[in-house]
Amino acid sequence: MAISAPSLPPVRTEIREQPQTRTADKLLRVLMLTMSVSMMTGIMFNIALPRISAEFSLTIAQVSWMSSAYILIYAVGSVTYGKLADRIPLKNLVTAGLLVFALGSLLGLTSHGFAAALAGRCLQAAGAAVIPAMSMIIPLRYFAPERRGAALGMTAVGLAFGNALGPVIAALIVSSLSWRWLFAVPLVVLAALPLFRKYLGDERPQPQSGTFDWLGGLLLGAAIALLLLSVTQGSWLLGLALPAAALFVLRIRAAREPFIAPHLFRNARYTLGLTVSFLVSATCCSLYVVSPLLLTDVQRLPSLWIGFVMVPAAIASAAFGRAGGRLADTRGNLFVVCVASSLLAACFGLLSVFAGGSPVLISALLMLGNVGQSFLVIALSNAVSRTLPAEQVGVGMGMLSMANFIGQGMAIGTYSRIVDHGAATTSPLNPFYGYGEGAVFSNMYLAIAAVQVIIWALYALTFSTRRATAA
Repeated sequence: MAISAPSLPPVRTEIREQPQTRTADKLLRVLMLTMSVSMMTGIMFNIALPRISAEFSLTIAQVSWMSSAYILIYAVGSVTYGKLADRIPLKNLVTAGLLVFALGSLLGLTSHGFAAALAGRCLQAAGAAVIPAMSMIIPLRYFAPERRGAALGMTAVGLAFGNALGPVIAALIVSSLSWRWLFAVPLVVLAALPLFRKYLGDERPQPQSGTFDWLGGLLLGAAIALLLLSVTQGSWLLGLALPAAALFVLRIRAAREPFIAPHLFRNARYTLGLTVSFLVSATCCSLYVVSPLLLTDVQRLPSLWIGFVMVPAAIASAAFGRAGGRLADTRGNLFVVCVASSLLAACFGLLSVFAGGSPVLISALLMLGNVGQSFLVIALSNAVSRTLPAEQVGVGMGMLSMANFIGQGMAIGTYSRIVDHGAATTSPLNPFYGYGEGAVFSNMYLAIAAVQVIIWALYALTFSTRRATAA
């Protein structure tokens, strides 16, 4: 049966049963800490790939599995934990996830070969995937709708801190210690475990009939893995991804308790929200992926200085992230999306003009983009959450996280291939670009700026006509 409007009364009933506001605020601060550590863990190993390659005499493509495998497992794991959150108390789910996260860190820290280090990295991702799932579910379950934007803003602050500290800490560790010590950083999350168990309380999810659809989850994971790998390893893998996706569709249509209920995708606003989220993640990840390549190839900066150039942008995102959440609560999600899209279009448009400029100028422009991204993610998460009925919140928001990771994973491979094949021969498409090199970056930023206008239009068409109902 199609879902035409969000089922708000059950959500409000659930919120009244949750801990008081002060406890919820403390829980949110703990979540911010774990979000920061999770984000740092995801990006730190990008700095260490040349060291790992040299130590094990492997190519960069081979050791890049330290990052690629993490993203693959992280993406599928986020929706899996979201699905399990409808069956298992959050306290127990978070405990299991963080313990697996720490176990993977210990395995990587004590590893002597590449296979053991990669296994530790995969185990890390399997546990850490609980964090993005909780970052979507906790604001929905523990905060009333009129405070939900501010709560999502706080989680965006945690992401921003992780983005700010990750490259700098990684560069310091890699330059002074063994790269294996990067595995030690995530062990900080063990300090948050007793706080999670204290503040999450003893909630009992609604009983679920039937068994968990592990086959559906495996088919979904296979389809996503093959899709992401087709971007970098060869388009022939797309021929395997499509049958896997078709089998997944058949499975969820036939299973009594499917991994993802098919009627969830009949909710047009939710499905379009996933599409917009995919585009947002695919374009905005260029702030963390393309910009370091630009600073390396055009500005000729060493790794440590690249981290420092990107820190002000992440600090700005952290400083304004909470304000974005409050604006979503007071002025509405559409207003925040308008502001965010304007900032992002300005950032990428100006980067297209000044890609060959000074690192100081690049750093200032990245501040616009990071703040815009935080605002856009907050408003989008807030709007999508209101399209879901209470019984589908866990898996629905897990799917939103997965859409983000799929967009990011595909975009990273695409951006890297464009830079590799077009750095020397590309001519600038922007008539205002006047530098001798860096035209490939100027062209990418120009295309991304245009996509921001498309994102704004899709969001407006999807959510603006029914803001009164959603509120």
